[in-house]
This record gives sequence, C-alpha cells and structure tokens, in this order.
Amino acid sequence: MAERLADIAAKITNVRQLEAVVTAMRGIAASRAQQGRALLGGIEAYSDVVTRSMGEALALLPKEESMQPVSGRQRRGLILFSAEQGFVGAFGERILDAAGESLKDAAVFILGTRGAAIAAERGVDPAWSAPMATQAGAVIATANRVADALYASVAEGRMTDVDILFPSFVPASGLKITRRSLLPLDLTRFRRPITNLPPLTTLAPPDLIENLAAEYVFAQLCNAAMHAFAAENEARMLAMAAAKTNVQTKLEELSRRERQLRQEEITTEIIELAAGAEAMDQARGRL
Repeated sequence: MAERLADIAAKITNVRQLEAVVTAMRGIAASRAQQGRALLGGIEAYSDVVTRSMGEALALLPKEESMQPVSGRQRRGLILFSAEQGFVGAFGERILDAAGESLKDAAVFILGTRGAAIAAERGVDPAWSAPMATQAGAVIATANRVADALYASVAEGRMTDVDILFPSFVPASGLKITRRSLLPLDLTRFRRPITNLPPLTTLAPPDLIENLAAEYVFAQLCNAAMHAFAAENEARMLAMAAAKTNVQTKLEELSRRERQLRQEEITTEIIELAAGAEAMDQARGRL
C-alpha cells in the first residue's frame, strides 16, 4: 500500500511540473501573439500607403498605354504560411485543407517547418520551403526570403500566377484562412486619384510603377507573414489553455486517488492495531 501511495505522489509531482511547463508556454505564446497584433497596424498602414501611391503612379501613364500582363500559358504558384512549431492543434492541417486541389498542379512554397512536415505526410512535395518566423522582429526577414525565392521562380518561368494563403485569428470566431491573388497584379484594385494634380516624381512612370509593384508585393508578404505569426501563437495559446484544463483534471483525479489510498492505509493500520490489541487481551485471559 505504501509503495502504491508513493507512486501516486510521484505522478502528482510529474503532472505539476507539466502544468508549470504548459503555463509557461501559454504565457510565451500570449506575449508573442500580442506583439504580432501590435505590429499588424503598422504593416497595414504601410500597405495602404503603397497601394495609394500605386494608384497615383498609374494615373501618370498615357491612357492608351496598357500595363496588363502579357497573356500566355499559366503556371500557378501557391505560397502557404503555416506553423513553424507544434502544440497548435490542427493549425497546419487547416491551411492545407484550405489549399485543397490547388496543391496538385501548383508550385508550392511553404513557410513553417511544422507545416512542411504535415505537407510531406500528405504527399505534397514543395518547390521551396523555409522556416517561419518565431519572433515578431524576424517577420521582415522572412518576407524578404519569400520575395527572393518568388522572383527567382518567376524569372525562370516556373510560375506566372501566384496566390498567397495565410491564417489570421478573428476574436470570437477563431482561425480564418485567407487566399489572395499576388501575381500578376490586378491593376483594377488600385484606385486612381480624383484630383487632376499629378504628384511630383523623379522617375519615369514605368520605372516608378515597377518599383512600387515590388514594394506592394513585399507589403503583402509582410502582412501575410505577420498574420500567420500572430495566428500561430493564438492557436498555441488556445491549445495550452486546453492542455492546462486537462492537466488540472488529471491532478484532481490523482489527488482523489491519493486521499483514497491514504484512507485505506489508515483503515488497514487501525484494523491491524485492533487485531493486535484483541490478541493481547486473549493472551492475558489465558494466563
């Protein structure tokens, strides 16, 4: 009985240590998610500035000049922003599910080591993969790596039409998967200014538009990467909250079992003492 009680006590110690780890992971995830949400506003403002500038630059072109991409055989690319680490529930699976049949005929870029592992389990062979940012400050570098790989593939003719697919966390709704067209640029999304006063520029309009187009693509990649970073940590925070609930439930079960074993041990000792006292009384009576 004493050995069984010791086993229960050891299990309680181990579970409490696990609870401390889960609590720490939840706190780290919450802090990183908050950092991501705080930086999203700045990235979206930057994207808005680039979008407005693109519209003003397009207004500088002669009306008869077309900026539409040259038609040709489409080679589709798909950039997936997934999870870098585990303990995020079905986060990675949901992103691949959202990609659906597009995974079969597209050149797939995957951000996130955990997401790439899940893709491999499903038989998806990415054309390119890289780790996802694990710190908010690394999101810009991650977007730069994606942009470099993307432009290299476009230059080699491996893809012409590119979509990005990234998660975001919506309060009270949970995880949302967004898919956006990245290339070729849809110029109809850039609103021309109402005023007829053209902006002052030092570049020829085609050169200015080319530079702004690259800036716009980078802004979209930054936005997607930051949303994915924040969403991964939101998912981890929820997973750790559920894990903590399970750990507390297990602790309650072990504590009840420990009290039961202690009671059984006390009862056994009382019975043994009573039996010993009765035996002593009987021995004295015989004397």
